[in-house]
Amino acid sequence: MLLQHCQQILAKQPANRMLALDALRGLAILAMILVNNPGSWQYVYPPLLHAEWHGWTPTDLIFPAFLVMVGMAIPYSLAGRQLLPKAEQIRQGAIRALKLYLLGLFLVLFYYNFRDPNYSYLQQKLLTVRWSGVLQRIGIVYFCTLLIVLYSGTRGRILWLSGLCLLYFLLMQFVPYRDNYGHTFVGLWEHGNNLAAWLDHQLLGPNHVYFRSATPFAFDPEGILSTLPAIASCLSGVLMAQLLQSKAELAFKLRVLLLSGLAAVWIAELAHPALPINKMLWTPTFVLLSSGFTAVILALFLWLTEMKRYRLWTAPLLVFGVNAILFFMLAGVAARVLSMVPVAGTTLGNWLYRSAFQPLFGDYNGSLAYAICFLLLSYIGMLYCYRRGWIFKV
Repeated sequence: MLLQHCQQILAKQPANRMLALDALRGLAILAMILVNNPGSWQYVYPPLLHAEWHGWTPTDLIFPAFLVMVGMAIPYSLAGRQLLPKAEQIRQGAIRALKLYLLGLFLVLFYYNFRDPNYSYLQQKLLTVRWSGVLQRIGIVYFCTLLIVLYSGTRGRILWLSGLCLLYFLLMQFVPYRDNYGHTFVGLWEHGNNLAAWLDHQLLGPNHVYFRSATPFAFDPEGILSTLPAIASCLSGVLMAQLLQSKAELAFKLRVLLLSGLAAVWIAELAHPALPINKMLWTPTFVLLSSGFTAVILALFLWLTEMKRYRLWTAPLLVFGVNAILFFMLAGVAARVLSMVPVAGTTLGNWLYRSAFQPLFGDYNGSLAYAICFLLLSYIGMLYCYRRGWIFKV
């Protein structure tokens, strides 16, 4: 029964899509939803949490992996639009980026605290809206990367990738900034005290970022300055796609992906004491680490699906991977509904965790079981869309 189910899913895979890329995208979005929806944030196993500041956990690698795959998709999509003028390609890219940004903004605004009779949606949501976020960053990074790809060749893209990381490092390390008391700082990489945080505080405002209580400067992990190295992450995906589009033998491509990925991880770890690996700041070492791991996993997926022809295992991942944005949106809406609906003095999601999952499985396992159950229910909905060919394209 399970075998037949997987075969049916693979049979519906569009012929023009790369199986390994869709499977890896599916794994990334699945992992993203898993870590975003525990039964209780008080009981989460450490690997499923972001690093508090410097350093990294497996969870920190999920979003940059998705950005790398956004970059990988660009050369493939441009290959089918070669006859279009650049101006038209830019127009289409700008519309897509705007849609992604607006979808992210919708998720930010899709919340109301029904349990608080004094809750003011205007004061506590609209007037303090967070301008940044996952989809917002994807949209901005995608459009900037598209422009670079359209107006530069391989050498130029490598220079852009390196230059963006170098520029970000030089700005963070050598540009001075001041707090409201006249104290001058330079070269700091601390939580709430670094050039990127200062810029977010000044331009976005302390009421419109994620870390509003950070001192001396409120900041956002998807903030303004860290967008520069995030574009570099996306460009690394462009270069991976170019490698896969080349006429070289598959075995050679896999060796390049594997060895370059391992080298990037190794260099990042060696440089960590001097330039810390930090997801919230998206440091250049974090670009190396996350892109390196993505390259290694992609090489593994390609080896399994293309060289060994082991493909059935990808079926559940394809259901999520070919419809990643729709999955992210529906999961985001569902999670917010669970956090809004009042039940027995708490939210519906918290009530389900405390009433069913925590008594059955305990604190941590119950929290994880809740997240897994959320995924399984999401899979049913996404499978329905997949079987009917409903692919949400931004």
